[in-house]
Amino acid sequence: MGERSSSRCCCCSWFIGIIVLIAVVIAIVITIRHNNNKANKHSDNDGADDIVPLPSTSPSSIDKNYADALKIAMQFFDIQKSGKLENNKVTWRGDSGLKDGSEEGLDLSKGLYDAGDHMKFGFPMAFTATLLSWSILEYGHHMDSLNQLDPAKDSLRWTTDFLISAHPSANVLYIQVGDPETDHKCWDRPETMSMKRTLTKIDTETPGTEVAAETAAAMAAASLVFKKSDPKYSSTLLKHSKELFSFADNHRGSYSVNIPEVQSYYNSTGYGDELLWAASWLYHATEDKTYLDFVSKNGDEFANFGSPSWFSWDNKLPGTQILLSRLTFFKEGLSGSKGLQGYKETAEAVMCGLLPNSPTATSSRTEGGLIWVAEWNALQQPVSSAFLATLYSDYMLTSGIEILSCGDTSFKPSDLRKFARSQADYMLGKNPEKMSYLVGYGDKYPEFVHHRGASIPADANTGCKDGFKWLNSEEPNPNVAYGALVGGPFLNETFIDTRNNSMQNEPSTYNSALVVGLLSSLVTTSSSLKSFM
Repeated sequence: MGERSSSRCCCCSWFIGIIVLIAVVIAIVITIRHNNNKANKHSDNDGADDIVPLPSTSPSSIDKNYADALKIAMQFFDIQKSGKLENNKVTWRGDSGLKDGSEEGLDLSKGLYDAGDHMKFGFPMAFTATLLSWSILEYGHHMDSLNQLDPAKDSLRWTTDFLISAHPSANVLYIQVGDPETDHKCWDRPETMSMKRTLTKIDTETPGTEVAAETAAAMAAASLVFKKSDPKYSSTLLKHSKELFSFADNHRGSYSVNIPEVQSYYNSTGYGDELLWAASWLYHATEDKTYLDFVSKNGDEFANFGSPSWFSWDNKLPGTQILLSRLTFFKEGLSGSKGLQGYKETAEAVMCGLLPNSPTATSSRTEGGLIWVAEWNALQQPVSSAFLATLYSDYMLTSGIEILSCGDTSFKPSDLRKFARSQADYMLGKNPEKMSYLVGYGDKYPEFVHHRGASIPADANTGCKDGFKWLNSEEPNPNVAYGALVGGPFLNETFIDTRNNSMQNEPSTYNSALVVGLLSSLVTTSSSLKSFM
């Protein structure tokens, strides 16, 4: 009896063991199949936003679409370069603007042409440098995984070299090369332009706080980019930044008021945002509490707390709010700072306004879901908003914050990333026109970009006036302006691809800085950000 009972127990144990083993195998098969399905969904860009990015400072899986777009977007900086070109890879570009600044004994040959013309506007150019620096600081490791970090730093330095040369003394800054009225009477290649290149400056008698402060922000941010790789250059940038901030703060006045001619092109609506923006970057670059005190003390006057707005070359408040929120996430001792509380709360309001299912969601959207604020350069706001959204999402993930509260509704960092992807995907062709607004990306993109150099054959011998035949030509541009982000669609989501349509079809360098930042943030699922302080 005892032996039979023992044998039956043994058999029963073996039977149960086999059943458990089978169950484990089935579970593994189901798990593998489930993961494969998720991977397949991600590769098709469907359902990818449900995947929580991995909290790792090393880039994880590469999204090929965004990677390809980033490589293309980076090329536009080379197309826009002025001066004696180095390692030029753009076959239809050559040296230009070599005598810029010479009438004042300065070398202002470098820098970037603003858009489709040959103007160098210091205000948006400095914003370009600030944004490119921020992108490198946050997502340089993503760029590096695609061999795009060095090109980004080269383009940044080409720009900051100009800004350094444009600041010959503490209270003098040259803010413009060329006269737009004269410049726009010509349609020629930059290599053959013959119009007079007049200079515009600000000083203590003619102050321009917003331009001086934006340039200070650019140099402070860039000083962080080059802090390890070129400490001497970084120190030079920081010196100029401090001087320019003092100039901007101690000699307050709007450049749009003091130099009315600029109002037709880059009219400023105020300088308080630039002062806060510059002080924020200087605190990140120096950790000097003086700059932190500045944003704390001047917030009530300049920050427009509680009122979300749109990040652009003219309005730095949303960028400032996100940048200062970074301190509350990562800087020890500042998480509960009363001086930063208004910035953090307004940053959250900005994020809540972007999320389409939020109770405070903005109605400024097309039917297809694109943020749409203005007819001219319509893509600036959706791209800048998406860039800020990925930053804030990654700040939350890096610091372990799981919930963003918008009224009585809660959202996750992945919701912000989903919004950012929707704007990027629309830009890259997921729109009613099935048009990629990033030139050179996809099967269909603008062929009649409003850009002089792209529209005129490189071997054409044209002067100021006879080049207009190329503006009016019905043939596509002979040169592709790779990486140009054009203005974008109307509110009804239509787009007219004609060269005379500068409202929709003209690119700008500051748009390129924004799109490089956005694509760099999305190119991998990595979300953890390294401290750059």
